[in-house]
Amino acid sequence: MNKTTTLNIQELKEKDISLLTKWACEENFSPGIGDLSIYRNTDRQGIWIGFVDNIPIGCICGIKYNQSYGFIGMFIVIKEFRGKGYGLCLWKHALSYLQDLSCIGLEAAPNRIKDYEKWGFKYSSETTRWILKSRDTINNIRTEFNDSSIRLLTGDSIPEYIVQNYDANKEQTPRPHFLSDWLHHPAGTVLALIDDNSQCLGFGRIRPCLMTDRKGWRIGPLIANSTEIAQYLLSLLVNKHQGHVLIDSPGLNLLAKPLLVKLGFKEYSNTFRMYKGYQPKIELVDVYGLASLELG
Repeated sequence: MNKTTTLNIQELKEKDISLLTKWACEENFSPGIGDLSIYRNTDRQGIWIGFVDNIPIGCICGIKYNQSYGFIGMFIVIKEFRGKGYGLCLWKHALSYLQDLSCIGLEAAPNRIKDYEKWGFKYSSETTRWILKSRDTINNIRTEFNDSSIRLLTGDSIPEYIVQNYDANKEQTPRPHFLSDWLHHPAGTVLALIDDNSQCLGFGRIRPCLMTDRKGWRIGPLIANSTEIAQYLLSLLVNKHQGHVLIDSPGLNLLAKPLLVKLGFKEYSNTFRMYKGYQPKIELVDVYGLASLELG
């Protein structure tokens, strides 16, 4: 009998969020505190957990951001159940759920690119995860922006519609529901620069995360009109929180790497953005940090 026939796939329940967070931590995903709850609120039908004989053994997300774009992530099968076809069953389930969308994205580990190509996914760009351990360099960066026409706002003082409009013009697809939850989550800090014309010039969020050996911080999104603004926001976010800091930069922004190296970040790992369907037209050139590596 095909062992995958014994896999029972169910929509994620709130009581299982802590288990998936634990799995993500063990896989060195460094999940942000509260991330999975936001993913679930974005698409309550788009996160699944697989059971064998009532034992949870794996999970996958296939989140629909809107009517045209979805993203696959959090694809995990615990080690003792790998090689039995359960991962393929989860994968097919997510693809089936997203099949009507014109574009599906994912982040592929280097050794999985050829596997995803067989399913119609095409390489787009490299994504780099960076880590900051030493504050010696970034602590010397100025944290003042000498322009009286620009205001630094934080938290609930930031007009959400301004950031939503800004994000929609910088990211590859509008994501209003996701971004609203992301901006208002109580964990971490959100900063934005707004000019006198009520235009956003950049914004960023830092949140606590669970690393395999410690608690740390993840920055994302970090979107800015210039490297100067990105540096200013990044230094403020980092200086507000002690501990190791992670940020995931898209390879399509050629200015991100020099900035992060300048501030003392070191390369930590690499994945590869891939798409099935049309390739998004927006090129992420102003995105210095992705909101979530797991879900784009």
